[in-house]
Amino acid sequence: MRKCSTVAKRGNGIFRKPKLTIGLDLGDRTSHYGILDEAGNVILECSQPTTPKGIHQVFSRIPRSRIALETGTHSPWVSRQLSELGHEVIVAHARKVRLIGETSRKDDRLDARTLARLARIDPGLLGPVRHRSAKAQIHLAVIRARAALVSTRTALVNAARGLTKSYGERLRKCGTGQMNREIAKGLSQELRDALEPLLQEIESLNAT
Repeated sequence: MRKCSTVAKRGNGIFRKPKLTIGLDLGDRTSHYGILDEAGNVILECSQPTTPKGIHQVFSRIPRSRIALETGTHSPWVSRQLSELGHEVIVAHARKVRLIGETSRKDDRLDARTLARLARIDPGLLGPVRHRSAKAQIHLAVIRARAALVSTRTALVNAARGLTKSYGERLRKCGTGQMNREIAKGLSQELRDALEPLLQEIESLNAT
């Protein structure tokens, strides 16, 4: 549910003002935004769910505006969605914003205001970045997911070998991709039972 705090709220008429500048502070579940008018006055501050539906409900009814948001987990898809809605989107380098608007405490509303003010005064101060396309991002996700699986498998194999050695026994030598429950046949029964879940998980990862 959206919560609004207004400084100069005048109903839906604020959305008809020209040259609005918006700062959007993205949170994992809820995002806060502040809207500045042409003179730099804060005319509306609200929050909405950080979901495609939440973004659409708010920003589809606002005329083309300059919207600034920081880089983060949600910034790729949010920036694409806002651009598709016709807005001028500036994705600010988070470190740049922190250096300029350094504060002793986290304040989502203040962060949104800072983004809006910087975007209005000089977008270059935000150290704008350009996100990958959706297609490039999904390709990268596939690569990273595969790398995570390989890393996890290696960690599990090393754990299995280490646990076996600590018990005074050893697993037969083999490549990571050949590790399975069969390789534990030469071990004592109690150790095989202990390693069963671990080796079963390694087999599952090898099958992917």
